[in-house]
Amino acid sequence: GYADLENLYAEAEGVLGVAGTDADDGRWRSGPYPLPPHPLSPGALALHAAGARLGQRWQVNPRAALSAPWNGRPPCNYCGQCSRGCPLGDKGSADVTFLPQAAETGRLTLLPNAIVTRLHTGPNGRIARMDVIVAGRRESIETPILVLAAGAVQTPRLLLLSANADTPDGVANSSGQVGRNFMETLSWRSVGFVPGLANSHLGLPADAVCWTPNQADERAANFRLSHTTLETGLNGPIGYATRLVPGFGAGFKASLRDSFGSALAVGAVGQVIPDTRSGVDLDPEQHDAHGLPVARISSVLTEQSVTRLRQMAKAARAVLAEAGAALVEEASSRDSFTATHVFGTARMGTDRTRSVADPMGRTHDHPNLWITDASTFPTSGGGEAPSLTIMALALRAADAIASQ
Repeated sequence: GYADLENLYAEAEGVLGVAGTDADDGRWRSGPYPLPPHPLSPGALALHAAGARLGQRWQVNPRAALSAPWNGRPPCNYCGQCSRGCPLGDKGSADVTFLPQAAETGRLTLLPNAIVTRLHTGPNGRIARMDVIVAGRRESIETPILVLAAGAVQTPRLLLLSANADTPDGVANSSGQVGRNFMETLSWRSVGFVPGLANSHLGLPADAVCWTPNQADERAANFRLSHTTLETGLNGPIGYATRLVPGFGAGFKASLRDSFGSALAVGAVGQVIPDTRSGVDLDPEQHDAHGLPVARISSVLTEQSVTRLRQMAKAARAVLAEAGAALVEEASSRDSFTATHVFGTARMGTDRTRSVADPMGRTHDHPNLWITDASTFPTSGGGEAPSLTIMALALRAADAIASQ
């Protein structure tokens, strides 16, 4: 529950340097955000005003991008390239936050581009060692404690690849749940031109969010809306020219000049319910460069997901229309599979017959094997991005390991 993780959320936010405002936060907090909120961009302000007229409460979205200097990192310059890699280092990714702190302890050894190919079990069900390919060399590394964080696709793949006589169905898989319950990103995006809107290409990506569909009542739709103009690649003229503005020659150039900065995009991300038809297993035909089966993903859009997509589309279109936009582009999980955030293939739980790990992330079958990624999530949430929860669960697992 949230109360179990709130202090760990706050700890992670302090490492990252999260900027936000308590006034807009829908959940209780034990302390303020580390940094003040970012200003809303022109596009976000348009959605804020339009949403208020519809009963959609748009608010500042807390972001792990610095609004002021923090721990030696500079503040954001609003270049809008968060999804492509932050050139300044103000975005709170692991390479500029947790890893430098770990390196400062003098107890961190990194093996970049190393590939783990197999886990080996030993006495008492413990993971004794792992096979690794480093710079083309095959090595074996002992594992007194092993923390696996390869994500909801590669974590189950490695566990299944490590099957042996003692674990014929794969490591940590006595429940048969490894690779099951796969949940993809259920998403919708609507884009339109808003006459009179200027400079929508400026600001911080995803700077505004609306949780109204998650907070209405027991019939809540379980999705959230967000401002996605920059995230969807409309932070420069190329996105307009290749996707939104037709034609060629002088007329095309004139249309591009007239329309640039007036596009507005609303995205929606919704809850996915686990389904027995969705999962990750080993591909019987395709192999990687080392001769190992690649992960094969099966993902089904259930009737529930299709219904939710309709709700997401209706809400996104409504706020765009209220802002005065004319639709020019839409895309969703109906059109293509989305793996921005995936969950559930090594789910946590208290019943070892129906889960892979316990609520601390420790696998039921192997006392020294822990999993700290979104594969342990039993649900996908109602549109929340999983990174902060992954970090909170990892901190929780680290505390449990240290307490031993």
